[in-house]
Amino acid sequence: MRFYLSLFFCFFFISFSFQQCERVLLKGKLIDSLRPQSFYNLMVVNRTTGKGVFGQPNGNFSAYVSNGDQIVLSIKGYPKFNYTILADSNCQFLVFENIERLPQELEEVVIRPLKTLNQIKEERAELAMRDTRMVSGISAFESPITALYQAFSKKEKNKRWIAEQEYKDDQIRIVKELLALYAVYDIIDLDTDEFDAFIAFLNINENFLKTASEMELVLFVKDKYEHFLMLR
Repeated sequence: MRFYLSLFFCFFFISFSFQQCERVLLKGKLIDSLRPQSFYNLMVVNRTTGKGVFGQPNGNFSAYVSNGDQIVLSIKGYPKFNYTILADSNCQFLVFENIERLPQELEEVVIRPLKTLNQIKEERAELAMRDTRMVSGISAFESPITALYQAFSKKEKNKRWIAEQEYKDDQIRIVKELLALYAVYDIIDLDTDEFDAFIAFLNINENFLKTASEMELVLFVKDKYEHFLMLR
């Protein structure tokens, strides 16, 4: 009899939680006592919705989910943690984990110098927006007519808009060239028709694109690629 009562109350509690909490606040913290600020690649992946958000370097994270969602916490170099969301009485699901980095086995890496890589590196370094800056500060006092013209001229606004679009196109073109090379050397496994979706997911900082070393770019893209695969 007690067994059936326990089952009844358990079922009642779960049903009550599902009915009361349309949105559940998932929040928590991962702790590595040896590396307290090592979670730069922490990602909270909702396998149910196919979406994900990044956590903070100190291990804190939060996201809104729904009851029953399948959640994975993914951090490069650490084991993955899987959860099924079941809200508490406050419509929250709290996670606190003490974790340790996985043992690493370093493989030999052969870096092949490619002329194409050098060309792309030069393109990255030279990436700059066409000079369409507004006249400001002392220049505005020295040339008030020019300042007013640039501020209100439809032609000047169109010039700036065109320059911005060309700049964005240049960024995308350079990243696509990099991805094509990485695909040749099996760093990533993507078809060219998947590049646009992956570039949007990368959301690469323009300064990083211009100044990062080849190794920094490879590691950045490789890490984001692994997270991208989890959402496909």
